[in-house]
Amino acid sequence: MGKKLYCGNLTYNTCNADLERLFGEYGVVREAQVIVDRDTGRSKGFGFIEMESDEDAHAAIAGLNEFVQDGRPLIVNEAKPRENRSGGSRSFSGGGRRY
Repeated sequence: MGKKLYCGNLTYNTCNADLERLFGEYGVVREAQVIVDRDTGRSKGFGFIEMESDEDAHAAIAGLNEFVQDGRPLIVNEAKPRENRSGGSRSFSGGGRRY
């Protein structure tokens, strides 16, 4: 199973192919995705990369974290699982008092 990485501080014109090319220097890239705003289609300045192996992922982190690309130091680390955005198990529904 591959290792998913986070890459932040990207320029807003970085595309998926740019990420794939950059991380491909450190191993096999399974997938590279720049996250874009749903409404504007503009990059949010970060993305996720899935590397073929843990070794490839560690090499990419070592080689690219704080690497300056287009004048910006990249932030590269292991991606963390997405947290539940519901804010807990409470559910609210309309209800009101019954008379």
